[in-house]
Amino acid sequence: MRTTLALAMMLALAACAAWAQQTSAPSYTVRKVSRGPVNLQAFTDRPWSNAQVVEWGPDGYKTTFRALWADRDLWLRFDVQDPAPWHTMTKRDEHLWEEEVVELFIDLDGTGKNYAEYEISPANVLCDVRMESGVPNVKSILEWDHAGIESAVRMRAGSGADPGGWTAILRLPWRGFRSLPAVTEGRAKTPPRPGDAWRFNLYRIERPHGPADPKKDAVFAAWIPTGTASFHNPAVFRPLIFAPQ
Repeated sequence: MRTTLALAMMLALAACAAWAQQTSAPSYTVRKVSRGPVNLQAFTDRPWSNAQVVEWGPDGYKTTFRALWADRDLWLRFDVQDPAPWHTMTKRDEHLWEEEVVELFIDLDGTGKNYAEYEISPANVLCDVRMESGVPNVKSILEWDHAGIESAVRMRAGSGADPGGWTAILRLPWRGFRSLPAVTEGRAKTPPRPGDAWRFNLYRIERPHGPADPKKDAVFAAWIPTGTASFHNPAVFRPLIFAPQ
């Protein structure tokens, strides 16, 4: 009897510990607004004042992220610390991850399959990809495009403790998600309903030695560390929760 009781207590404690770990893990709440920041040149803080802010990365190369949602679209903002941003690629869907870039992966149904990847460079060049699968067998469809996507980038001069850098804003119309299997097969809705939770992660690639030596001292920073050599580990994606207005 005592053995059975002790075993039951151990199982209960383990369940509580797992629940506590899950509920304390990071998530992001996207607050709803009556409309987005109106235009892609909304680089001031005021349109984003109600958005949750997350930050990651090493000193001197910090990145912050904010998001808002409205009836027609999802708005994203990255503020990047970078004293010397650079690029050579100028065409959509080039391999931007080989240079400097910020990235967002969004998994609508939490399956870890057919999730969307978005990248934007300091030159406002986009790469949008449908990822069929992540590690250990990473497969992608580079031909996939998010219909209606728009973006803008503005450089920021250094001031005081801020080394300078750049800000990127993306507008993702909900209709652009509708070509993903999670929507076509009925596992996710666009626009999402208040309370819906997708899964996501955020990334930054910094190459401080420029195009002359892009691999030297390269920084690969993930908001939620992936535990692998690849960013493409859906198992560590965190909830992206759509809050009511």
